[in-house]
Amino acid sequence: MKPISVGLLGIGTVGGGTWNVLARNREEITRRAGRGIEITVVADKDTERAKQITGGKARVTADAFEVVRDPGVDIVIELIGGYGVAKDLVLAAIENDKHVVTANKALLALHGNEIFTAAQKKGVMVAFEAAVAGGIPIIKALREGLTANRIEWIAGIINGTSNFILSEMRDKGLAFDVVLKEAQRLGYAEADPTFDIEGIDAAHKLTIMSAIAFGIPMQFAKAYTEGISSLTREDIRYAEQLGYRIKLLGITRRTPEGIELRVHPTLIPARRLIANVEGVMNAILVKGDAVGATLYYGAGAGAEPTASSVVADLVDVTRMHTADPEHRVPHLAFQPDQLSDAAILPMEEVVTSYYLRMRVVDRPGVLADITRILADHGISIDAMVQKEPSEGEEQVDIIMLTHETREKHINAAIAAIENLQVVSGKVTRIRLEELGKH
Repeated sequence: MKPISVGLLGIGTVGGGTWNVLARNREEITRRAGRGIEITVVADKDTERAKQITGGKARVTADAFEVVRDPGVDIVIELIGGYGVAKDLVLAAIENDKHVVTANKALLALHGNEIFTAAQKKGVMVAFEAAVAGGIPIIKALREGLTANRIEWIAGIINGTSNFILSEMRDKGLAFDVVLKEAQRLGYAEADPTFDIEGIDAAHKLTIMSAIAFGIPMQFAKAYTEGISSLTREDIRYAEQLGYRIKLLGITRRTPEGIELRVHPTLIPARRLIANVEGVMNAILVKGDAVGATLYYGAGAGAEPTASSVVADLVDVTRMHTADPEHRVPHLAFQPDQLSDAAILPMEEVVTSYYLRMRVVDRPGVLADITRILADHGISIDAMVQKEPSEGEEQVDIIMLTHETREKHINAAIAAIENLQVVSGKVTRIRLEELGKH
């Protein structure tokens, strides 16, 4: 059988990894796919570099649109990134009856609904395993492996840069700014690290997983996003003393009121497996009603781990290339006409537990004032630590862990506590998830 012809858009880190994995494992991949898979044309602005990598075994062009319009190309791999020209290229590929494989989480989180609708109309596939958690096959697990389950919640460490920073802050007792510079030096963080450290990258990935888990459209604009840039080594140390680790988690949960969709620093009990995921590694915990909790762990980025997912998608598309579109796995797991209109829950309505740290004047009655405010808002305390003041100091840290309460109630309580004259500065609030009770 004639090999399937692939056009590769972008032969940077992941593109180069894809080329290498396909070349190295060609025989194994062919045996699995049932026919050969060949990258026949590569589009990249740096044509000289592209020619060096491909060694004359593929046509090289600087014009990506030439590839998506090429009648000889069956599948287009989009590895350019962003959501400007990448969106135009993906839609053009679909319009030209080509299947698409992409690792572009931002594009799908923002424009996935439009892209999947276009693909459905043309009867082509859009595969995106590499868009979430690099080499971990989480999309396949959610779309197919767990299809018998009613997914209850997902909690994931899905950004390696932020996880590396938090791991280093905990292990070495360093400040955020110091570790960020080290992450940039090592190539884990971009020169502009905003997407990583402010939770935007994680929110892109969480939006995709939530849509698949619950059968809802992509709704990135409704995701609550809070990053790690304001975390201090003191809070990481206090959390550790209380038996918790702080991780940047993406959490999506089905509730009677709606779907939670949130990314923020979170205290997790240190005994949980996911709390012990360190460095740039990723891990996703998925709770299904039938299977219970399942954990997926591995490299969330990198040339060949991500290429592993890209090539897996290529094999999937090759296998299904001639199949009736009605009998393929739907893009978002649920049939397109069966997507739910369940609302995304506003953050103020989310129910969880909290870690609170406040700097107060060390004198009698202060604790009573604070606990009275919490009680007035229906918030009960689970644990509390009051640190001894250093010699000569008049202020002391109080750390509290609360039982579950609604976010709007904790917001109101924090505002009242900050108005007390004995409280210095802002109250530090970090959400806490047991990840075992629900």
